[in-house]
Amino acid sequence: MSEIQQQIDQVVKSNDVVLFMKGTPQMPQCGFSSQVVQILDYVGVDYKSVNVLANEDVRNGIKEYSNWPTIPQLYVKGEFLGGCDIVREMFQAGELSDHLAQAGVATAPQTQS
Repeated sequence: MSEIQQQIDQVVKSNDVVLFMKGTPQMPQCGFSSQVVQILDYVGVDYKSVNVLANEDVRNGIKEYSNWPTIPQLYVKGEFLGGCDIVREMFQAGELSDHLAQAGVATAPQTQS
């Protein structure tokens, strides 16, 4: 495993929920990353974000690490969950909150006012 792979592995395994994305949660740099941030914020889960645009090695390394060609990428308890389409489909089906709960990750869903 390369040095960058080891760094990625350390981040994935030392945080319950990690989102590798383009930009930051406060300023996403692509629509797909923005959608996943909105979903995670909506379900109320704490997560670590990694801006792949800040480091080309991480940007390429995460694709190799997951064997998944696109970004964003979401990890829960060290397991690759998927990209934007998968996360969105799981959210719409109610499966994302269930998956987080089964993994022991606390959520605080937003309520409509």
